[in-house]
Amino acid sequence: MSDRSATADVAAVAARAGAVLRDAGVPAQFQLLPIAGGGNNRVFMVVSAGSPVVLKAYYRHPGDVRDRMAADYGFSTFAWAVGARALPRPLAADAAAGLAVYEFVAGEKLHPGAVTTAHVAEAAAFFRSVDEHRCDPRAAGLPTAAEACFSIADHVAVVDGRVRRLDAIEATAVRGDEAAALVAGRLRPAWDRLRSHVLAAVGSAASATLADSDRCLSPSDFGFHNAILGTDGRLRFLDFEYAGHDDPAKLVCDFFCQPAVPVPQEHVVPFLAALRPQAPDRGELASRVGLLLPVYRLKWCCIMLNEFLPADDRRRFAGAVADPGARRAAQLAKVAAVLGQSGA
Repeated sequence: MSDRSATADVAAVAARAGAVLRDAGVPAQFQLLPIAGGGNNRVFMVVSAGSPVVLKAYYRHPGDVRDRMAADYGFSTFAWAVGARALPRPLAADAAAGLAVYEFVAGEKLHPGAVTTAHVAEAAAFFRSVDEHRCDPRAAGLPTAAEACFSIADHVAVVDGRVRRLDAIEATAVRGDEAAALVAGRLRPAWDRLRSHVLAAVGSAASATLADSDRCLSPSDFGFHNAILGTDGRLRFLDFEYAGHDDPAKLVCDFFCQPAVPVPQEHVVPFLAALRPQAPDRGELASRVGLLLPVYRLKWCCIMLNEFLPADDRRRFAGAVADPGARRAAQLAKVAAVLGQSGA
């Protein structure tokens, strides 16, 4: 995006943000400063005579039926209402405009290798502070999480779909031939073997539906890639556009498989123990996580290889444009490493 078009884009967002910013208590005179790093939405710091806040402009497209703003703002509002505080406070939203305003949290992102036992405990405590209210009548208004899974068959089907999507990799694009070869020669055979193993391990129980009591309120896409370490030393978790009712095993597997800010595997057992300390299904949840962790490692390989699929409107909308050669080389290296650790 050129400097001129970027300036025009910011002006267009500012022109329709007046009402929601006014509802959030922002003075009439304000400036929007783009915040880099978002993969799906445009994010701005709003500077005015008052305290800074964050404005999010959510991606919308006729082909994308998920209401990202409703999920993100709805989960944040519910979490704040039940007393959770390890997230930015939601301040105002304009559903028609696809805009929401949140508290600005001063701090920094965690870097790979920086995750500590205390950080993992904070993440578990945040999840618990929301999930323990899953029977609150207000929780019924929250949506089903994106790619929610309520059976082993559901988990397998999600990854099946992501693997099939990689057939669209353009071999003639930058490093596309390498990506296509990696998928055909290593990822797809590894997935075929793993899929057969998982389904054989559970047999006819693959389609058994998870009881409502064993489901959770999931922040979804939950991990330290979506967190800020505040200047007060406390973590704040953010970006809940995929949040909703889901299988807690999916939350755990995503938490430990997301590659941006990896969580060491030695934290799996204490993290599981901290999620629902008194839950009668803890042993069953641990077994499900053990079965599904390899499945989610391959799912995240597919997500990393999305970089090679035809141009994604969401990335253009968010302004997440980077050197394609360097970024794609990095993604290929990460996927190859995961496959190597899996013996593929």
